[in-house]
Amino acid sequence: MAGTVLWLDDAPGTVRADPPEGDEHPMRKVTKQVAFDGGWDEERRRKVAGLFDSMAADWAASHDSAERRASITDALTRGEVRDGRVVELGSGSGMGTQQLAERFADVVALDLSLQMLLHAPASAGARVQGDSSTLPLRTASADTLVLVNMLLFPAEISRVLTQNGQLVWVNTGAERTPIHLMPEEVIEALPGTWAASAGRAGTGLWCVASRVS
Repeated sequence: MAGTVLWLDDAPGTVRADPPEGDEHPMRKVTKQVAFDGGWDEERRRKVAGLFDSMAADWAASHDSAERRASITDALTRGEVRDGRVVELGSGSGMGTQQLAERFADVVALDLSLQMLLHAPASAGARVQGDSSTLPLRTASADTLVLVNMLLFPAEISRVLTQNGQLVWVNTGAERTPIHLMPEEVIEALPGTWAASAGRAGTGLWCVASRVS
């Protein structure tokens, strides 16, 4: 089962890039395998953690920009994300976490990479090292899960979200993002039936999905 995606008009100033460059990126294959085939094991976990640990020191300088942030802001605004307990998965060096902390009172940032967490602003929510394939969170304990350029673990997303919770999925480089799924693929991968709104802003695209009872 999947659901429906309602695409909104592009936000003012949206940049639609030339044909994607990310299709041959090694993380593109990993993203599809994890979302649809359960392609995650201890070896892959170590490799991904090591990769992002090695990039942490320079990550914020090379991956943070107003154009990238625009897609996160647009998702939270036009996606009508509600207040509550917000958990960001794959929070990295905190680009998205800072925006979340400005809007919501209860924010937790979780990442597999300890080095990424150490380079994130200490003021932008609580920081937790963890593997999103086995989240250290109780069932139905999060009102909103935010994934910015992050691998999708459908079973854990479904388990941890409250019944009326929202999943916020953002690719800040749209189809050029190495860790990329289109909104239709996101809800196809999730257990059960979901409805989502989606849009584009800055250089990115997003969707906000909720379960259909």
